[in-house]
Amino acid sequence: MSEVVLQELSKRFGDVQALQELTLEIHDGEFFSMLGPSGCGKTTTLRLIAGFEEPTTGRVLIGGTDVTDRPPNRRPVNTVFQHYALFPHLSIQDNVAFGLGFTDLTKQEKKRRVGEALSLVRLEGFERRKPGQLSGGEQQRVALARALVLNPRVLLLDEPLGALDAKLRRALQIELKAIQEHVGITFVYVTHDQEEALTMSDRILVMANGLPQQIGTAEELYEEPRNSFVADFLGISNLMDAEAHGRGIVSLGDRTVRAGRGTLDETGPVTLTIRPERIRLEALGPEAENRLRGVVTRLVYLGSTSQALIELPHGDVVQVLLTVDRTMPLQEGMPLLVHLPTESLRILAASDAEPGTDGTSPVSEAT
Repeated sequence: MSEVVLQELSKRFGDVQALQELTLEIHDGEFFSMLGPSGCGKTTTLRLIAGFEEPTTGRVLIGGTDVTDRPPNRRPVNTVFQHYALFPHLSIQDNVAFGLGFTDLTKQEKKRRVGEALSLVRLEGFERRKPGQLSGGEQQRVALARALVLNPRVLLLDEPLGALDAKLRRALQIELKAIQEHVGITFVYVTHDQEEALTMSDRILVMANGLPQQIGTAEELYEEPRNSFVADFLGISNLMDAEAHGRGIVSLGDRTVRAGRGTLDETGPVTLTIRPERIRLEALGPEAENRLRGVVTRLVYLGSTSQALIELPHGDVVQVLLTVDRTMPLQEGMPLLVHLPTESLRILAASDAEPGTDGTSPVSEAT
């Protein structure tokens, strides 16, 4: 069942088209993330679902009910923002209970629900403290408890971990997903952080220029990117201009390689892509299939891994991710063979290289 349905939803601010006819279904009980750079339309979409903005065109349905014309307080949703907006003069208990003050619940029932919400975010014993006495991560949990205590059908989260340091963000990503699975309600999460989206999401919508680019699981988007924007934005990709000859045969400069994924029947200018961890480095020897001569131009130590930048004969520089247990020692200026495995090389059609440039949406429905 679809909990949130957007039908040809668009939003224009003056001369700016922030969102272009987005059609989307978000499933009941799903952790759904909208991922993209600033200005791509993801926060506008969230605000349209919440009712903070009115659509220029299109409809918003929640739980099968059209809520397009309803104000925020009459929609079965609640929102957690990046800036938690806690009341500094109120205790944690009163902050969490604030929304319950507009219900007809008994005092005992309110107290019970506040206790359950604080327990859910592991803040038992913090009831009498003030927000100023808590860390950033603890304040984020209070904001989450305040939103969940009202039992919304859908919880909207607008970059709620953005103000936290990297280590705390990673810890809270796991907690947030666990909380969502426990309460079983639909979470719609906005972020520009690919790690957050990959860690928590059941499905991800990648957006650019007010248009959806691709919808799918983290694995689908990472392994099967639809265009160069998705390939480059979700993780790291090596993107190379090439000439396709059909059947997966592609020219890189005066060298020819075979790709095993993507639009294999494409001919003419294309983009060839491969993930850094899929490239293999070999000792210098005779060139064989999908092996090109290269020169190490830079080595970067990253702790558990290392990154090598390798210049290829046609001028492209590719990134290669290496594990610490590699048997082949490397040094800058070293010549070697770069193996681009057929099964890891993907051809992207030139028409998909620049998303949204023709004013049309490459993806209109969740699949």
